[in-house]
Amino acid sequence: MKKFVIISLASLLMLLPQFGCEKYLDVAPAYTQDADNFFNTPVDYQRALVGAYDLLQGSFVSVWIGEIASDNTIAGGESVTDTKGLHEIDNMSHVAVNQELRNVFRWNYAGITRVNFIMENKNKIDFAGKDQILAQASFLRAFYYFELVKFFGDVPLIVDKRLGADEVTKVERTPKSAVYAQIEKDLAYAASILDWTASEKGRITKGAALSLLGKVYLYQDKFDEAATTLQTVIDQNIYSLIPNFNTLFSVANEGNKETVFDVEYTGTEGGSYGCLICLEGNAGPGFQGIRQYNGPIYGDGNSYNLPTQNLYDAFASNDIRRDATILDIDAFIAKQPNPKNITYAKGAGGHTGYYNNKYIKRIGEIGLPDNDLTSPVNYKVIRYADVLLMAAEANARKSSPDESKALTFVNLVRNRVSMPSISSSGQNLVADIWKERRLELACEGHRFFDLVRTNQAAKEIPGFIAGKHELFPIPQIEIDLAGGNWPQNPNY
Repeated sequence: MKKFVIISLASLLMLLPQFGCEKYLDVAPAYTQDADNFFNTPVDYQRALVGAYDLLQGSFVSVWIGEIASDNTIAGGESVTDTKGLHEIDNMSHVAVNQELRNVFRWNYAGITRVNFIMENKNKIDFAGKDQILAQASFLRAFYYFELVKFFGDVPLIVDKRLGADEVTKVERTPKSAVYAQIEKDLAYAASILDWTASEKGRITKGAALSLLGKVYLYQDKFDEAATTLQTVIDQNIYSLIPNFNTLFSVANEGNKETVFDVEYTGTEGGSYGCLICLEGNAGPGFQGIRQYNGPIYGDGNSYNLPTQNLYDAFASNDIRRDATILDIDAFIAKQPNPKNITYAKGAGGHTGYYNNKYIKRIGEIGLPDNDLTSPVNYKVIRYADVLLMAAEANARKSSPDESKALTFVNLVRNRVSMPSISSSGQNLVADIWKERRLELACEGHRFFDLVRTNQAAKEIPGFIAGKHELFPIPQIEIDLAGGNWPQNPNY
């Protein structure tokens, strides 16, 4: 169990990390040491690495925002003041005072601080396997910085050290090009060291590092580099699309051949609403569950992050991904043996009639003690279908397009769900790949960022203002704590 609540960047950069326990990474004892007396044994480095992994558990907020800020879902919930920040993002009315955006900022910097604590002491002792620890830590730092760049653009870049109190007020925002350069450096290092398979479930692998690197290239329009990097992953032949799309997101099917990188959760130990980053379980399924539901298969939840009619209608009626992704609650109830005995409530925060069927509370997948907060369902950050679609896009958009290869990759994804192959070319092919990304990856947290990086956001998202909403505002409290020296993002 985690032992503290994270406050701000100013406190994070000076923080001596404390280390919690993970689902598959067994660490003991449950106490802390001061910095001068730490990193004296290999176990200390392992404990510190687990602490760096720990902040992945806040990914559910990034997933929510990645969908709610787009045309895929609405905020939902009990009322429009229930998690107000999500409703503001939904309406494109968010400003620099927004708790959900601050959580993204501080939680990712917490992860970075824990990695930097390891790197600051990387030469203190030598032992077998240290390179593996440093490689995993490098991946994690790259991941956390990538999240920050996607959300906020230019962010302070701190590498291999923690900052003192005076330094915190002098640190400046770093151009995102330099942050991306560090991300690429960390991922290339991780990929050079790590193996294709991990010794423990949940550990970073070479495939995860290369796949994330390919995505980082894609986000910078470095299509040649993306195509080459992702091809390395594909050519290894260790990942594949599982035949049954309907079983992809179940607890029983964790660690399947399609999983490149996921965040591990457990349903046996939870936190509280007062400290969501303290959770060991995935808050997403409970928050996205059916409000006051009483019936078969599903558990009751909080009706957040509700798919839109627009998303539902984007699917062909014979595309099995539609019902696997989106639960049409009234249609589902009507098909049950005793529909009149099944009840649910509509939240005043909005109701579309649809729920996120990929990440939703199910009766057989409920944790304790508060099962709204302790789902054991893992979040799939990168799966092989995403790798194939990124490779398809990169090949279609690189300096010398390879449309044959692009079609091969996108049609592998379509054929898996018995959808006919496409044969388009040029910009039509690129548009088809983008559409396929929406259908395949819907409700997984990618849509908003895909729309922004492909310059489609102003056309597809109601209320989106070009030149403003491509980035989220830097939390005002973080600007204040850093001495007021950071410029805010444009038009906020």
